[in-house]
Amino acid sequence: FLFFFSLSPAATDNASPHQTVEKLINFIRSLKTKIPLTAKELKTNQDLSYRALALLDLQEVSRKALGKYWNKRTLKEQKVFVDLLSQLFSKEAFPNSGKFFSSLELVFGTTNINKTKAHVPLTVIHNGEGEIDINFYLRINQDQWQVVDVDLDEISMRNNLRAQVYKIIAKNNYQELIRRMEEKLKETNS
Repeated sequence: FLFFFSLSPAATDNASPHQTVEKLINFIRSLKTKIPLTAKELKTNQDLSYRALALLDLQEVSRKALGKYWNKRTLKEQKVFVDLLSQLFSKEAFPNSGKFFSSLELVFGTTNINKTKAHVPLTVIHNGEGEIDINFYLRINQDQWQVVDVDLDEISMRNNLRAQVYKIIAKNNYQELIRRMEEKLKETNS
């Protein structure tokens, strides 16, 4: 499986922060989620996930998720963590997000850019739930805007991920975290 964190910016074009978020949402909205998927649909989903992953700074997301444990890991362990996280995004987070966004109206707010960082506010309108605020945080990585965090109603994806990681490592150890990530991937692949 490819290590997606090493994707070059050439895999995407030089889009604005707003365009980057729109592309990310459109890629994950386009994922097919019915079961079973045909071979063609699986290939299409793989391509869409690959393109969506290129819009995330998975190295940074992984570094922040592991927090104080990142520097305690070898380069190989860091690479394994990033790879597992990218696969979990592809197999679990993207399809679930695609279902979430599929029938919602999207209303983008004004993008705020501060040198190498950007904030793209989005309100999604759900017929039953009303308005939900989502904030995308991006940074420049090799001349490409990439998402580093998403807040859903003021709950940070990155901080939520870090809380789960810290809890597993504190209660068990790093190897248990990796085992659980691998187990989750096996569940989603079956």
